[in-house]
Amino acid sequence: MRAARMRLAVWLLPAVVVTYAGFQRRWMSDDAFIYVRTVRQVLAGNGPVFNAGERVESSTGTLWQWLLVAAGAAGADPATAAVYGGLVLTGVGFALAGLGALRLYGDRAAVPLGSLVLLGLPPVWDFATSGLETGLATCWIAGAWMALSTRPASLATSVLLGLGPLVRPDLGLVSAVLLGAQWLLARPSRRGVLAGAVAAGALPGAYEIFRAGYYGHLVPLPAVTKEAAESLWGRGFGYLGDFAHPYLLWVPALFVLAAVWASRGGGCVYGEHGERDAWATARLVAMLTPVVAGLLCWVYVVKVGGDFMHGRMLLPGLLLVLLPVFVVPVSRVGLLAAVGVGAWAVVCAGWLRTPYVGHIGPGGIADERGVYVRHNADPHPVHHTFVGAAHHRDYARTVRAAARSGAPELLFGRAARTAAATATTPAGSSSSSSSHSPPHSPSVTASYVVLGLNGSAVPLDGVALDPVGLSYPLAAHSERIGGGRVGHDKRLPPAWLAADRGDPADLPPWIDAAQVDAARRALRCGALAELRDATRAPLTPGRFLRNAAGAWERTSFRFPSDPVRAERELCGD
Repeated sequence: MRAARMRLAVWLLPAVVVTYAGFQRRWMSDDAFIYVRTVRQVLAGNGPVFNAGERVESSTGTLWQWLLVAAGAAGADPATAAVYGGLVLTGVGFALAGLGALRLYGDRAAVPLGSLVLLGLPPVWDFATSGLETGLATCWIAGAWMALSTRPASLATSVLLGLGPLVRPDLGLVSAVLLGAQWLLARPSRRGVLAGAVAAGALPGAYEIFRAGYYGHLVPLPAVTKEAAESLWGRGFGYLGDFAHPYLLWVPALFVLAAVWASRGGGCVYGEHGERDAWATARLVAMLTPVVAGLLCWVYVVKVGGDFMHGRMLLPGLLLVLLPVFVVPVSRVGLLAAVGVGAWAVVCAGWLRTPYVGHIGPGGIADERGVYVRHNADPHPVHHTFVGAAHHRDYARTVRAAARSGAPELLFGRAARTAAATATTPAGSSSSSSSHSPPHSPSVTASYVVLGLNGSAVPLDGVALDPVGLSYPLAAHSERIGGGRVGHDKRLPPAWLAADRGDPADLPPWIDAAQVDAARRALRCGALAELRDATRAPLTPGRFLRNAAGAWERTSFRFPSDPVRAERELCGD
């Protein structure tokens, strides 16, 4: 009985601790409010879009978005569901990881090790909530690995392993590695291979067909904006160092490696008499698979230049690498390693922090939670008030006042400089081409770099855009300007917004009319006109098929942000 209680504590206690730590640091990121607006649009009957009348996929985590839709349909506030749902999923993920590691070692007594590494890191506490899909990723990774270790031949396991691209597109790498390991473990017949492939690919494949036909793209729009296929190795290594150095991550790494090295000839790899048997080989595959997947995740994150949120994109890879040693069998070296990592975790949790707590660091990487705690003057900023950030608060007030006025109005950027918006005709009207105007008449159109805030301030029948391109196809498909933060290094000039959404008879004086005219002509030419039709034209069966057929070219299409150059390249002489 005592041994059973000890095993229960080993896998359950870390889950309780991370849930408590996450609750103590609960918050909502601005990017999570991007999900919330899309959820509100779905519940309002406008479809999975950020703005009514324009088919744009601004949510990176497809499965997370639809889980929030389900929560909203059940009557929950989407923002509250995002924060506390992520917290619950993080705790469940830790419990599954511990249980999966215990099963690797049979009935042997065990002590926590990898779980202590994660529990010592402040970014793990921060992204236990945040409203983003990180909690879902934690739960899926741990659950998929446990299913692979226990029921590798099951079709249900294949379905679960294949969900990676729907959790986050980059987790498709993890799905591929897990499915390869499933084949090694199950060694199915040809018919079994086919059945497993169909089971694994059914949901992601079906959604990819929907994405290509409905949105006209092969990936969510933020992946286009952030140029997820390009390489920025220097920035990526800087992002890795920004995470590893402040917390002295080499210290727990040495203890973990020592525990792994000491157990290399033990029962975790070999049979009772030292020979490599089938069960031991299966355990070895189960142990190596998440490590390979985690290293690939890190390589990808470094390749694309990292992220602007401190540590966030490295956490899934770290969890994967630590899964086989989430707990380790009791031995002299295992106990010493657990004590060493535990001591480091206490020091890390209590004293080690980034040098830019509550701010954006010199490399553009932010202590994102600290920034929103400061901006909201609230230790738990779930619903943002921005009482500590006057420029955000004043902008939101301006947008809401413009929406209440009822007159079509176009707002540009932080200063909320205004102009008249185009009065457009409804979708399907013969008096206006869908490639020349949006298919509905918004009360207010506003562009702001903080998109979650903008989406919260602009009503659902208005248009909330951003010059970076997370919700605005024109900005997303423009060329990088360089020098910006990772993922925020596109900035569409206001002339494009005026040309696309403004009233030609009422341009603000600070915008060059020649630039607007050039942008207007470019919008009617070639791939740019097709991009607008793909996202704004009425979704007929023919339009769906044209979107799907052109999705590859459309996803890779880029144009110069300078309107004169764009007109010259797209329209010719």
